[in-house]
Amino acid sequence: MRLHNKIAIVTGGGSGFGAGIARKFAAEGAHVVVADINAEAASVIAQEIGGTSQHCDVGDRASVTAMRDAVIDAHGHLDILVNNAGATHLPTDLENVTDADFDKVFHVNIRSVYLTAQAFVSHFKDRGAGVILNVASTGGVSPRPRLTWYNASKGWMITATRGMAVELAPAGIRVNAINPVAGETPLLKSFMGEDTPEVRAKFLSTIPLGRFSTPEDMGNAACFLCSDEASMITGVAMEVDGGRCI
Repeated sequence: MRLHNKIAIVTGGGSGFGAGIARKFAAEGAHVVVADINAEAASVIAQEIGGTSQHCDVGDRASVTAMRDAVIDAHGHLDILVNNAGATHLPTDLENVTDADFDKVFHVNIRSVYLTAQAFVSHFKDRGAGVILNVASTGGVSPRPRLTWYNASKGWMITATRGMAVELAPAGIRVNAINPVAGETPLLKSFMGEDTPEVRAKFLSTIPLGRFSTPEDMGNAACFLCSDEASMITGVAMEVDGGRCI
């Protein structure tokens, strides 16, 4: 019960890594607000774990503000914010990525961190405590070819994490990130371009531990970083990648 009585938001919590984080947080005693642009998926996970669901477009200011107001009205405060929602473009030569795909990546991976910070940091400052966890990527550390603008968005997220950590530490707010390697999530096919045994084998050959990451892996890492056990850890971008970035 490392998160006993904590109130947590997990964006993109309706599937993939976000669902794994939401399940782990709930198992460790948190009340989890499962936020997702897919309201039905959010509701399914929320019902499973005894949390609440919240429809949210994380790149839209009005939607993020509505999420903040709903959470504060319902629970009085927030302890943990997990910026997990993510988007990518298909593996494409960088000069051929469309404006629409670039804008989607910017909207979900970058603008969301900016908007949620503006929505919740003042609340955390007033409380003198709070934890923010950004779900970045190994792509932000060791970029894969033909995912350049996705890689860049995750590199931005890692730099933002460190900048936020330094600025917000005096207010008692910790900010960390985790860098997953690709896993069995709805984005896997997008990362690989196509999902065949041959492509999977080639991808797995770059991961020393020889397997994809799982939602449970992310939940375990996220739980530690968001718990009081990590009270001296801020500004870290932890690889959860089976050794890929070594």
